Amino acid sequence: MPNHLPPSSRRTLGALLPGILLCSGVSGAALALQSLEVRVFGQAWLEALVLAILIGVTLRSVWAPGRRWKAGTDFSAKTLLEVAVLLLGASIDPDTILAAGPGLVAGIAGVVALALAVSYGIGRLLGLPPRMAVLVACGNSICGNSAIAATAPVIGAHGDDVAAAIAFTAVLGVLVVLGLPLLVPLLGLSPMQYGVFAGLTVYAVPQILAATAPVGALSVQVGTLVKLLRVLMLGPVVVALALMAKPEGAARERGAKTRLPLRRLVPWFILGFLALAGLRAAGLIPDAALAASQTAAGVLTVLSMAALGLGVDVRMLSRAGLRVTAAVMLSLAALGAIGLGLIRLLGIM
Repeated sequence: MPNHLPPSSRRTLGALLPGILLCSGVSGAALALQSLEVRVFGQAWLEALVLAILIGVTLRSVWAPGRRWKAGTDFSAKTLLEVAVLLLGASIDPDTILAAGPGLVAGIAGVVALALAVSYGIGRLLGLPPRMAVLVACGNSICGNSAIAATAPVIGAHGDDVAAAIAFTAVLGVLVVLGLPLLVPLLGLSPMQYGVFAGLTVYAVPQILAATAPVGALSVQVGTLVKLLRVLMLGPVVVALALMAKPEGAARERGAKTRLPLRRLVPWFILGFLALAGLRAAGLIPDAALAASQTAAGVLTVLSMAALGLGVDVRMLSRAGLRVTAAVMLSLAALGAIGLGLIRLLGIM
């Protein structure tokens, strides 16, 4: 069969392929370990995207990929991640918002906004760089690893920062799942109240099932709904960060006040995310396409996390570890306190 690709495209593909295949191998191992977790424990305590980073970091600690792999790993860490974020727009379900009622939706939005500000402030007070503080704030306040992964390309975060934030939030996320049900008798929470509380504090959607199941079916249903509504805050937050991000090379002159046009400030994949969300709201995305987009987004995210792990210097993680851990723990405690305040404010019984 003749090759119809132009020489430039073949050269580009040839440069990208080794790194993409390397990331695919790491991703395959992560997915296999996640499947093994489900078989042994009945659920995955560590998701594939976390395992992909851990495997990538481990491999990077014993072998540093050379220039042959760089183009493909860089492409996987940035472009493929941006495509994954775009595809997530198709998963936005407007019925979820309508079913919850305006009070709870507004309360969740307020909790996320306040938690973002408090968490960012904690990170900066502890000496974290601005981008790392944003990653920790978004991870804690919205949806853990997914929020970190979605925020990273918007704010131009370094791979080391992304991997460090995900690594620490992943470990703490597992501890939250295990320890959160113990707070029910200590705080005197009803199943409804605990569902709201868990939905506001647990990182990942799959983890909410493990965190609420010991308390009861009502907690599971309420917690899942609140968690999904919290995840929906990711789109507006990422768009807001894109609007606030300083464009590289812009306004370098002293006293310069100019900003780039909106089309330059909002990344292409965020526009695509909003477009797909609009199509979903209009009922123009068939169920088969929705399922395919969700699967593709998940696979591409794991692939991107493998690429980030392969680019991480473990020494950088160890230097940032204590400050990041403290920031994540204090931010999570603040989020829990804000969540309890919302429960009392709304009079949830």
